[in-house]
Amino acid sequence: MIDPKEIKDLLRMKGTYFYHREGQCLEFKEQFNLAGLADYLRDFAAFANNKGGIIVFGVTDAPRIAVGLNPKALEAFNKLDPERITGFILDIFSSDINWEATIVEHDGKFFGAFKLLEAETKPVIACKNEGRDQVIKNGDIYYRYGGRTQRIQSAELESIINRRIEKTNRDWIDLVKEIGPQGPRNAFVIKTTDPINSGKDNAFIVDRELSKKLKFIKEGHFKEDTGATALKLIGDVVPVDTIEVEKVIKENILDGYPYSATDLSSEVSKRVKGVNKNHIWKAITDNDLKSNADYSVYNFRNMKQRRNYEKTGKMPNTTPSIYSEIAVEFLVKLLS
Repeated sequence: MIDPKEIKDLLRMKGTYFYHREGQCLEFKEQFNLAGLADYLRDFAAFANNKGGIIVFGVTDAPRIAVGLNPKALEAFNKLDPERITGFILDIFSSDINWEATIVEHDGKFFGAFKLLEAETKPVIACKNEGRDQVIKNGDIYYRYGGRTQRIQSAELESIINRRIEKTNRDWIDLVKEIGPQGPRNAFVIKTTDPINSGKDNAFIVDRELSKKLKFIKEGHFKEDTGATALKLIGDVVPVDTIEVEKVIKENILDGYPYSATDLSSEVSKRVKGVNKNHIWKAITDNDLKSNADYSVYNFRNMKQRRNYEKTGKMPNTTPSIYSEIAVEFLVKLLS
């Protein structure tokens, strides 16, 4: 569920300005109208194809003022049918989009909000024309750039495809690791949707999600009438962590992220006249490029530093970020 505090934080003011600006993960709209549903769903797909985000209704455009939803818009938002919206999404797009909706009261006014999660399967592709003037077009892929939604560019689409291929490769590596020394002829795999086949004496592998639901029991301690759901194994249980399997490791991260912060600034300045370092640093911060692996990664100095970060979540101030060519292209488009 959406935390109301999260929406209220997005409505915070800094003097006469909003503390948060529109960006890759945030969109403000003045009022909600079901007639504009196709426009909203276009934004849904754009956020889902990037990192997810939030759309807040009740904020004027120029200047940004938190006016809240008018009675008609509030009534329309209250009447939203989640099943109907989800049905539209499944009918219009190639993949499901996970979303939530809420109404928040803030300073005596009501604001509507949609929260979109990053899609598990990317890209989300439009499968039909929809909306006024066909705002959604069959075959289009929408993506969130800065503070706007538009058709995806080649660099971001290539990145999505490459990451999907990498995930498939990792899944195969994990599967091989779990099969281990038993070999494919002496092992079989049970999916979370499959019944357990007890008719084979050879080793078998239990899907990771299914394994979380299993409880192991000692022989002679099983009580059918009072015991919890369990799997009885005859033989040894071998921890998969003891199996040595070759892993694919990206050994040279600089191949994908060749630019230091200084290099990035220099390259963008060459391509966009009149842009200085302050403009570039602000664009990086406003669009949260450092937390998006398409654009940037942290260049840890050693393994200890990386493990400390993974354990504590705290990044040492001395850890530099390095940037991809996609980051350069994004900043050039944005600052142009």
